[in-house]
Amino acid sequence: MKNILLVDDDKDLSKSVANLFDSDKFNFQFLDDGTEVSNYVDSHDEIDLVMLDVNLPTLSGLEVLRQIKQTRDNVPVIVISGFVSTENAIEAMREGAYEYLTKPFEIQKLIDTVNKACGYSVSTQTKVTADTITDTTEHQIDEIVGQSPEIIEISKMIGQVAKTDAAVLIFGESGTGKELVARAIHRNSKRRANAFLSVNCAALPETLLESELFGHEKGAFTGAYFKRIGKFEQADKGTLFLDEIGDMSLLTQSKLLRALQEKRFERVGGNESQTVDVRIIAATNKSLVQCMKEGSFRVDLFYRLKVFSIYIPPLRERRTDIPLLVDHFTRKFAPQMGHNAKRVSKKAMQVLSKYNWPGNVRELENNIHTALVVSKNDELQPEDFPIFNEDSGKLEVDLGVLKDDYTEAFRKIIDPAMPRLIANSPGQIYQLLQTAFEQAVISACLKQFDGNQVKTSETLGISRNTLRDRISRYGIY
Repeated sequence: MKNILLVDDDKDLSKSVANLFDSDKFNFQFLDDGTEVSNYVDSHDEIDLVMLDVNLPTLSGLEVLRQIKQTRDNVPVIVISGFVSTENAIEAMREGAYEYLTKPFEIQKLIDTVNKACGYSVSTQTKVTADTITDTTEHQIDEIVGQSPEIIEISKMIGQVAKTDAAVLIFGESGTGKELVARAIHRNSKRRANAFLSVNCAALPETLLESELFGHEKGAFTGAYFKRIGKFEQADKGTLFLDEIGDMSLLTQSKLLRALQEKRFERVGGNESQTVDVRIIAATNKSLVQCMKEGSFRVDLFYRLKVFSIYIPPLRERRTDIPLLVDHFTRKFAPQMGHNAKRVSKKAMQVLSKYNWPGNVRELENNIHTALVVSKNDELQPEDFPIFNEDSGKLEVDLGVLKDDYTEAFRKIIDPAMPRLIANSPGQIYQLLQTAFEQAVISACLKQFDGNQVKTSETLGISRNTLRDRISRYGIY
């Protein structure tokens, strides 16, 4: 029997959650105020798990989490929230939460998480048929804008890695927000009081990049009239973000590797070693695995940088975030344009949500900014946005919807395998099938075009960066 303390001021929701679980295996106890929790846990040694709502009366759930971890660090705590809050997710994981779940709950995920936290194997059985349990709290948005499952997972990963000094490698297409994630890691780390500096490795030639990173002595090269302190020294005790690391030359890579291994370096033209304590976060829109195969990226540097990795999916793969981003950028730029808060028309929102956004969030931000400049109405219309094709009078939208006959064909393949999947892979079935489907489609299309990646990416409607990432991820040759 596992004893679970559920802390939530919504008593009806608490009872609904408890009713999902087998009373022979789980004993639920309830509190509705955060001020009582720490003392309760300290005085009840038999507590095996705490489920803790973020928004409690009197005392924040995150503060309660800190109190529990100070005295009973061995007790797992699942933080739950009615707000889709990336900052809460980051902070909860940074403070040692076992998991961060948002309302409305996905019932199977809730059950599996509780089972794992309590040391039980995951179960596929639920006591209700509904897909979610919800409450009436409205959702909120934080600095990293989004409420898609992908963004919440990224936020939890930020919270996990921020409390360490581990090097982080961030993957993703251009414009997905890699630097925003890097800044969030720094802001939530113990280095947050010190500098966060960034260097775009693709924007500088090799000689200038080396000087930018490590500095140079006076007279080191033509034009070096003064000693220059590089970003490594400037970021001492802080964080250095190396963007587009895949574009760094092999020579500079070797010098970077030495600096990371020994935590020391020499300025260009100098002989004296400089010692620094810098956390490195790197980012790339390239497949570094492919670069290593081609010999343009060092294997030893790759593993030095990739202690922890975060993948940011393109905007077209998390379309539910588009309306939130549109609202965010509209409110951000409207005051700068001298406007009152402008609305986006329903028609404009529909076409914005269907557009593939090859430039990702950065392209969306630019379009909102431009639309606010050119619009003469209180409502933004499709024609106000740069992506609107004036020649055809319509947006190029993604209409690749599967027809019913394809759906039926897939169902005939999946149905016979489903009992085995349920028995062997509960909680992973959707991801397994999605991965298998993606791998099969990419392999088949590459075969049709004799391995031509340009034609394959154009036919599938994905970028070459995404295609390279999947080829590398699935080992497709």
